[in-house]
Amino acid sequence: MYFTDRGIEELEARRGGDEVSLTWLADQLRTFVDLHPEFEVPVDRLATWLARDDEE
Repeated sequence: MYFTDRGIEELEARRGGDEVSLTWLADQLRTFVDLHPEFEVPVDRLATWLARDDEE
């Protein structure tokens, strides 16, 4: 298990039953980057990966 898996596991435990829209997720990511600009590149990479997940 990677150290970052702890956050993923916490997210799943706390919010796993929630349903969210991609608009909500995008807003949350923007807010996070506004508060933590040093994470702009990794958040952008994650968003791009999620957006293209269904491409071959």
